[in-house]
Amino acid sequence: MLFVRSLLYTTLLFLSVIPGALWALFARPFGYYAAYRGPYWWGRLNLWALRVICGIDYRVEGAENIPSDRPVICYVKHTSAWETIAQVVLFPPQAWVHKRELMWIPIMGWALWALDSIHIDRSAGHNAVKQVVEQGKQKLADGHWVLIFPEGTRMPPGTTRRYGISGALLSRESGAPILPVAHNAGDHWGRNALVKRPGTITVRIGKPIDPYGRNAVDINAEAQTWIEAQMKEISPGYAGVMLDRKSAGAVSE
Repeated sequence: MLFVRSLLYTTLLFLSVIPGALWALFARPFGYYAAYRGPYWWGRLNLWALRVICGIDYRVEGAENIPSDRPVICYVKHTSAWETIAQVVLFPPQAWVHKRELMWIPIMGWALWALDSIHIDRSAGHNAVKQVVEQGKQKLADGHWVLIFPEGTRMPPGTTRRYGISGALLSRESGAPILPVAHNAGDHWGRNALVKRPGTITVRIGKPIDPYGRNAVDINAEAQTWIEAQMKEISPGYAGVMLDRKSAGAVSE
């Protein structure tokens, strides 16, 4: 039965992408915020369906730390597909940092373009970091949050890697703080897993990290230390194994 429910939800998830993306695309001439309503209601629908069909709910700790007076750079732990859905509901309108290949996907890629996402060439090395900083500064100036998965890819529960530096550089150059976010969605909806296990996901939001007078390495280290410490508390059996000590790309899958 768990497999059947998971399959049913996954089917709904993929089908729901089409109307959500088309809304963003056709509403874009009426402004960014009009276009963003498509992804927002897509996220609301999927979180509701996930709770009803698969028995997966969530709770938020530290919501009072979400700034309401300025855009920030949001660092989100990346363990599951769940956070790519929840982010559009939990936080204000945001520009997502992602690999440019996603722009080539019909309909969804067009929607990413309509929503002013930050698309970069991950093979470009240091130039990819510059792309995040340059485009990110413009998004922040426009009043949009910038959302980054600092590990650069989804990591299995209990693992991590060195966080990419682009978000911290953007924070230092723009003056926008980093909002660290930990969650244990990967314990219920694993990386590339079809079966989704019932339970309540804990989302823990930390206090914004002020970049004033600090270098990017220190900013990044504080963000990673906080997020990984929270993971040890909220994710059963979390080991925090460093899989890769080389710099990880600061983009999502």
